[in-house]
Amino acid sequence: MNISRREILAGLGSMATLNTSVGVRSGLSLLSESTGFSESAREPSPLPAKRDFAIPEGLTYLNCAYTHPILNAGLEALRDYADRRARPEAVSKPLQKKPVDIKAEFAALINAKRSEISFIPNTSTGENLIVNGLGISSGGPRSGGNVVTDTLHFEGALLHLQSLQQNAGLDLRIVKPRDWRIELQDLERAIDKKTKLVELSLVAMDNGFQQDLKAVCDMAHASGAYVYADIVQAAGTTPIDVRASGVDFCACSSFKWLMGDFGLGFLFVKESLLDKVIQRTQYGYYQTQELHSHFLPGDTPGDAPYSWQFTPDATGHFEVGTQAIGAAQVLSESLPYLRNLGVEEIQAHRQPLLKKLHEEVPRLGFQCLTPPESTSAIISFVLRNPEETRRRLAKAQVNVRVSDRYMRVSPSVFNDLSDVDRLLAALA
Repeated sequence: MNISRREILAGLGSMATLNTSVGVRSGLSLLSESTGFSESAREPSPLPAKRDFAIPEGLTYLNCAYTHPILNAGLEALRDYADRRARPEAVSKPLQKKPVDIKAEFAALINAKRSEISFIPNTSTGENLIVNGLGISSGGPRSGGNVVTDTLHFEGALLHLQSLQQNAGLDLRIVKPRDWRIELQDLERAIDKKTKLVELSLVAMDNGFQQDLKAVCDMAHASGAYVYADIVQAAGTTPIDVRASGVDFCACSSFKWLMGDFGLGFLFVKESLLDKVIQRTQYGYYQTQELHSHFLPGDTPGDAPYSWQFTPDATGHFEVGTQAIGAAQVLSESLPYLRNLGVEEIQAHRQPLLKKLHEEVPRLGFQCLTPPESTSAIISFVLRNPEETRRRLAKAQVNVRVSDRYMRVSPSVFNDLSDVDRLLAALA
């Protein structure tokens, strides 16, 4: 007998009708079995796509590396979901808009197979799943070898790896930047035949430095190591091809450049590594393709209360329970929107903005921390007076990230040169 809890959850979210003949399946995975664009996603505005976002009049928003505004169509989908979620009589009503298979959409965005994609709640969970799945943190027979990373990698991942270094004796090698870049030759010197994993951020959160992912993968694979890339500051705004690069694992949340919401992201694991290299380290009913009870009336008798079969794909390795259904509604609009715009076009659109920032902001006395050849969506500058900079930007209603050490500017599809000019005027 197939248990029905997931069917109830899927009904609450009005996500899709479950196919009970193959056992318990994820409501999020079944947004549809085929991809499709909503009306808004078919016809995005020409860049800059200002009318596709509800940016308040008078506000210049250049802080998308922190959190990206939700697409208008995504807001509509989220409101519709929240309305139906709040009214019990509406639970059984189908989605009003054409459903979208968001796993397939994300897979297409990075040139992966759908079966290689798992939902995760955030990027850090993905990174932990890979480190744990490789046995690096277990202290057991699979835990030998070293891990190579760099100073420009995500702070949460470095905290994780340094904690394993301090508490579990992990041999951790951290490559330092030169001229705000991680040089390939420095990584090469750190990697040896005992290296188990090379961890990096494809685009650095602090200054937008972008790794040559294929070169890193070629180097690591030549020594028998695997490569994990944090792609949260790249997915949706910088072209990614997991096949061409050869990367083994990558993960991201969706609330940044994927224009999604908090609580839902994606983990990619190369199909050939499932079970053979990456092991399950957590278990839950969402991983099963069949889950049968043996104690209820009419059940087939059994020695244990339940029996099951795991799905062989990424879902069967990493998804243990209910995901953020509301966030999935937003992604059902934003992922087709991004694919229809084209990530290469998004990258090209911001280049004149980055060029002007590279040229003009240093003339105002701010040292640039981003290599001039960078094409990522992040550019950062050393601050002379953080409090004064905050005051000026707040007065001008210009929103960028201002920390105590640097100012980070991150334009998106709705920005243009006039937004850069307002930032420059506020800083002058």
